[in-house]
Amino acid sequence: MASFLYRLGRFSFRRRALVTAVWAAVLVALGAGALTLSGQLSNSVTIPGTESQKAIDQLADRFPEAAAGGATARVVISTPGDITDAAGQAAITGLVKGLENAPKVAGVVNPLQMQAISPDKHVALAQVSYRVPGFELTDADREGLMAAADAAKAAGYTVDFGGDAVQAMPATNATEGLGVAVAAVVLIITFGSLLAAGIPLLTALIGVGIGMAGITTASGFLELNTNTPVLALMIGLAVGIDYALFIVSRYRHELTIGRDPEEAAGRATGTAGSAVVFAGLTVIIALAGLTVVGIPFLGEMGIAAAITVAIAVVIALTLLPAILGFAGGKLAGGKIRLRRKESTTTHGERWAKFVARHRIPVLIAAIAGLAIVAVPAASMQLGLPNDSTAAPDTTQRKAYDTVARSFGEGANGPLVIVVDLSGSTDRQAALQQAAAGIGGLPERPIVTPPKTNRGGDLALLTVIPKSGPSSTATEDLVSDIRGLNAGLGSTTGASLAVTGQTAANIDVSEKLADAMLPYLALIVGLAFLLLMLVFRSIVVPLKATLGFLGSVVATFGAVVAVFQWGWLTDLLGVKTTGPIMSMLPILLIGVLFGLAMDYQVFLVTRMREEYVHGADPQEAMVTGFRHGSRVVVAAALIMISVFAGFVLAESSLIQSIGFALAFGVLVDAFVIRMTIVPALMSLLGRGAWWLPKWLDRVLPDVDVEGEKLAKQLDAPDERQLVDASK
Repeated sequence: MASFLYRLGRFSFRRRALVTAVWAAVLVALGAGALTLSGQLSNSVTIPGTESQKAIDQLADRFPEAAAGGATARVVISTPGDITDAAGQAAITGLVKGLENAPKVAGVVNPLQMQAISPDKHVALAQVSYRVPGFELTDADREGLMAAADAAKAAGYTVDFGGDAVQAMPATNATEGLGVAVAAVVLIITFGSLLAAGIPLLTALIGVGIGMAGITTASGFLELNTNTPVLALMIGLAVGIDYALFIVSRYRHELTIGRDPEEAAGRATGTAGSAVVFAGLTVIIALAGLTVVGIPFLGEMGIAAAITVAIAVVIALTLLPAILGFAGGKLAGGKIRLRRKESTTTHGERWAKFVARHRIPVLIAAIAGLAIVAVPAASMQLGLPNDSTAAPDTTQRKAYDTVARSFGEGANGPLVIVVDLSGSTDRQAALQQAAAGIGGLPERPIVTPPKTNRGGDLALLTVIPKSGPSSTATEDLVSDIRGLNAGLGSTTGASLAVTGQTAANIDVSEKLADAMLPYLALIVGLAFLLLMLVFRSIVVPLKATLGFLGSVVATFGAVVAVFQWGWLTDLLGVKTTGPIMSMLPILLIGVLFGLAMDYQVFLVTRMREEYVHGADPQEAMVTGFRHGSRVVVAAALIMISVFAGFVLAESSLIQSIGFALAFGVLVDAFVIRMTIVPALMSLLGRGAWWLPKWLDRVLPDVDVEGEKLAKQLDAPDERQLVDASK
């Protein structure tokens, strides 16, 4: 591996014009594809095979006029006076007529006909159904919906809108630019050179540009989730900068010890590049593993981000050495360092020696701190976003609050019951039994009269719970209603299923929760094997994965404290609190695991390099930490700044992902990798590198530290070997 990458680095350095031209052509081609072939992204969250999705498919096939798979909007009209007086009825009638004429509307439920009037007669609730799903609605369609309320508003009535038809695509407001700016500052401080700092930024932006252009082009052929490019952008920026930082740092080191630029580029690519390959593989494994959990939108996000990471790795191994070829030896100067000579004690070396001297107290303090931060994780409540999690000043949140006050929380999340009557001999009796059974449940929900399709073999019942769409009581109600199916089938031959947005969200959340542990076992197992190849040790991969679990639990605790409990929301700009997004834990596990293994590889490979070159375990730990800590600190700060920039986004999902990844990297880099890992390495000594002899013979030697490469190149006939590689 190291020898191949060494030759690749030297080739890219020598043929820099060709390599740069190829990457430029790729960027231009995909950019042209993005401009001409792009399609529309989707914000739908569906999981095939769930009961709610099966019921939607059944309705689309046998009851299309119900428009069950289309978007819905709740339109709330209110007044301090009597909404049912002559003026109020005129306002409602005009509003309903305007809604019926709005683009793509399939039908409107008139509150005067359905008696959807609050008991105090101050509020009326109209329901709008669309012919198309919410993600197919354009801004013009939403503006047409809002315009229907102009006359009522002009007459002094308050009109607010809720439902998935009103939810526009989430936007990041270019907050990633803030992270890039901070990353640039970190790089300048690390390298003390604008040129050296600019190279990682340039290659990372090229990689992200290629990845984003590819995703945009693919959206013209595939239905992709709207959060897919956001995750790819986050991860692509972070790892692209980090991988280039690691190789450039090694390149500058090779220049300072007298290598010529081409040789320095080859050695940097062969040694640091090997670590980049394996670090990238762990991230790719973690992201691509999202495809096996059976959740399509997560699989799409994982594949897109994994491809972006792969692009970042290939760019670091080819385009980066080519750009170093243009820079030549100019990167050797201009250093601004706290240390003047390589032998001078650095902050990293002092910290490593401190941890080695006080390893037991340091371990206890670090583990105790993680445990304290993790406490809120025990209270984690999962759910998907709805109008209750919208910002307080939005029309969606105002509509939700008004409906909750006037009609009860459950009116914001009605359940749709699909009753299949095709197997029943007495369809009317079957419908009556279904309605009576649901109405007789302990929560006593409201059951509306049924609607039947033209064939009379499929009926819809709307059930309004007393509890809100995100509450556990509503989850229990959905479970209880589904529990009636067996009895209904045995007595009448009919069957029922629960669907609607609320039930779909419950199904998605349960599916995500059920997939979490199998997914965790998959990526941890695969990465354990990969790390065993890299470090040729059982103990090092074991403590790496256990440390990751500690950082994940601590991150869960911080996310719950901020986004569920409401701590520090004003400081972080978080406008609403509520259940944690159902997709966040499994997404965080995948992404954070890959990034955590990055730091493990970057830091511990240098320790192993010193160890295999003859240093005793304590000296190897300190020396490896001294060389690796500066780069790891810079890489962590860059990732934290890139992820933290997304906390300023408008979407609560993007906010929570950005915060979780930023906090997770903070904990994993500085508490796990920079504190617990050196303490354990010092405590275990030679035991850290233990590997059974039989396993040592079986495992292939990937030479990630470049030991064989160094022996070849430093041999007396180095000149012949170098000339032969040309």
